[in-house]
Amino acid sequence: MKTATAATLVAAAAKDGFATPSRQRVFVASGTENGILAYDWDSATGTLSPAGVAATVSTVDWITFSQDHEYLYAACELDSFNGKPTGEVASFRVQNGALHPISAENSAAKGTCHVALDHTGQVLLSADYGGGSAASFKVTAGALSPAVWTEHYTVHGPDKDRQESAHAHFCSYSPDNRFAYINDLGGDMIHIYRLDAATAHLTVAGAYHAQPGSGPRTLHFHPNGHTAYCIFELASTVEVLEWNKADGGLTFVKRFHLLPEGFHGISRACDTVITRDGRFVYFANRDNNFLYSFKADPTTGALTPMVRSNCGGKIPRNFTLDPTERWMLVANQDSNLLSVFARNPETGRLADEGKSVAAATPMCILFL
Repeated sequence: MKTATAATLVAAAAKDGFATPSRQRVFVASGTENGILAYDWDSATGTLSPAGVAATVSTVDWITFSQDHEYLYAACELDSFNGKPTGEVASFRVQNGALHPISAENSAAKGTCHVALDHTGQVLLSADYGGGSAASFKVTAGALSPAVWTEHYTVHGPDKDRQESAHAHFCSYSPDNRFAYINDLGGDMIHIYRLDAATAHLTVAGAYHAQPGSGPRTLHFHPNGHTAYCIFELASTVEVLEWNKADGGLTFVKRFHLLPEGFHGISRACDTVITRDGRFVYFANRDNNFLYSFKADPTTGALTPMVRSNCGGKIPRNFTLDPTERWMLVANQDSNLLSVFARNPETGRLADEGKSVAAATPMCILFL
């Protein structure tokens, strides 16, 4: 089977009625002093155009919107904020494609790398990689309260270089918003909590214990409402998990190895993208730098490997589909590039060749 090219997939997109230019604002988290960059996106041609600095908040690892896109929240990977040894969690009002600061609060510890808003828009969780901690914040009209709940993890795994201590890396919520999850890469576990959205308080509900040394990095729920995918950074694997609605627990179903057979060397799995219809799932792997496409059963969430493809640069930190799902955008952190690949929505295949635009230390891509 011949691999798809950008030209053929662009032609297919035009044929399907997406040739009319549609410009949209895109925000990119940047690990620099100009922590949120702005771009304009043309879905007809798959073109990103730089539009300046959206916010000068420093060292942003992750950004996320409220459901109505009226507010944006950012995780800032700092060692000190407001005179305390923590990172920063900030919020902004989005107006006419611009960001206006609303609030900024101390996280639980240094190195804040992720934030996630619950399904009601009332609770924001943060994860601190450097400090191995997590925190919750009450959200009111986009404004963040001081931390309502904090947890400082102490378990660490066998990898002396990467698991010398706990490393909270990712926050997520169950499909029904009753449970919250914190991935601890350093402790080889996913912490499970009951969530009180009215108060932003979390109470312990259990944990998913991973293989020693695997380093669970992210957790994403499939649209079917009962399947989750956990990507393991240190092992470069993905586990398919079944979610238990009664107690929020996660049960192992199947494991996939992302690396090519016979590969030896440093490798770090990174992130996950799931299509809206649940038919395709994509994973990113760093150091040997590729995207891995899978077919997914929309009902069961079962995965079938398809093909590895080019990510466009070095260290794909984050990647995402544009709203038409005809383009995949990749934030290549070490290459200082945003790379764009055409996608065939019927087959799920990504073009082997893409195009790139400069971005200073891109960490996360978000479509307005």
